[in-house]
Amino acid sequence: MSDQTAELETETDDDAYVLDPKAIAAILYAVEIDDQAKLTELMEPLHAADIADLLEQINAFDRARLVRLYDREFDGEILSELDEAIREEVIAILTPQVLTQAVRDMDSDDVVDLVEDLEDDQQEAILDALEDVDRAAVEQALGYPEYSAGRLMQREIVMAPEHWTVGQAIDHLRNTPEEELPDQFYHIVIVDPRLHPIGNVTLGKLMRSKRATRLMDLLEETFQIIPVMQDESDVAYAFNQYHLISAPVVDDEGRLIGIITIDDAMAVLDEEHEEDILRLAGVGEGSLSDRVIETTKQRLPWLAVNLVTAIAASMVIAQFEAALAQIVALAVLMPIVASMGGNAGTQSLTVAVRAIATKDLTGANVWRVIRREVLVGLVNGIIFAIVMGIVGVIWFGSPVLGYVIATAMVINLVVAGLAGTVIPVVLERVGVDPALASGAFVTTVTDVVGFFAFLGLAAMVLL
Repeated sequence: MSDQTAELETETDDDAYVLDPKAIAAILYAVEIDDQAKLTELMEPLHAADIADLLEQINAFDRARLVRLYDREFDGEILSELDEAIREEVIAILTPQVLTQAVRDMDSDDVVDLVEDLEDDQQEAILDALEDVDRAAVEQALGYPEYSAGRLMQREIVMAPEHWTVGQAIDHLRNTPEEELPDQFYHIVIVDPRLHPIGNVTLGKLMRSKRATRLMDLLEETFQIIPVMQDESDVAYAFNQYHLISAPVVDDEGRLIGIITIDDAMAVLDEEHEEDILRLAGVGEGSLSDRVIETTKQRLPWLAVNLVTAIAASMVIAQFEAALAQIVALAVLMPIVASMGGNAGTQSLTVAVRAIATKDLTGANVWRVIRREVLVGLVNGIIFAIVMGIVGVIWFGSPVLGYVIATAMVINLVVAGLAGTVIPVVLERVGVDPALASGAFVTTVTDVVGFFAFLGLAAMVLL
């Protein structure tokens, strides 16, 4: 075994494995000299997720050469780990034979996730690689709405009738062909004669119980049934809320048609969190692999919205040109008021958007949360008002100016706490994603109120 391979294997034992630059260089050198055996040796210790990371980190030219040289070893799990933009590129490079084998090794839910965002010709290539039964299952799943449980579930289910014993279930599992069982499963779903799920039996309970024990005597206390049309965000919430490992999916008549496992539910939760963070920053849902034009298109609309809000704030400032011309100190101090309000508003906004996403902020407690954020804004406002009042006196020698900025600070931080909570709640009630639109509105409110309060008070008191 080479030193480079040994280094890779040592790295993969770490809890937080990151591809080492030396390892990447060694892999790219094997590609450069067209050494397939060396490439396979270097790639063999890597997890599919690490190979996907590698493909995403290198440029398109090296990626194409690596995929072609590694062709025969390509795994379907690598495809499922790849970023969507890179995935299409890699699928176009793979030979039909390798693509066929890679797809056939995947669970049905992973195949659905793979094909749903592909172009029609690539979708057809993937579907053609499947057995007729698997293709029918994938096409049926694609018929459900995009973000529904029907898209998220896998069709490979381990179930048993309610009258079975532990021994019968174990014998069934041993006699079932490996390809008919999911790669990983945690429960046996118990069903009645009409295929309605009754409960779950964990594999742990199954293996430590006597063969004569009835499965009905081993049912888990926590059992949730997922309707096939339920939104995937609600599915993820149920898994997180009730600590589920897997849950059966039923059709409109309550019959078992699939299963959702915790890894898929948590992937949805991660995507929701990532999406909220990106949207709060106004950068869309892009990735590092997106082209310049795609990234520009995603960011341009919200920069345009920000420009409009900035113009609105500037129009407020324009109303006090006379005051600004006479008292230069106002121009120096007014960005402080707006900046503090903006930061305070963002804090309240982030808490509110997160609470809405996790369903912690509801109609039952919304007024209590709003009151809390307003009081927090008031307390912070008073503290920083005292600080800025002192600064105003020391810096400009004007107690009145200190009083003006102190009062404006209190007003703006109170409004920031109110706007940061109320705006996302209102947007969510009218069907607009609060993570996407709240930031621009909150910033506008804090800027306009901050400038108006500070300059308006200054014009009244100092002129």
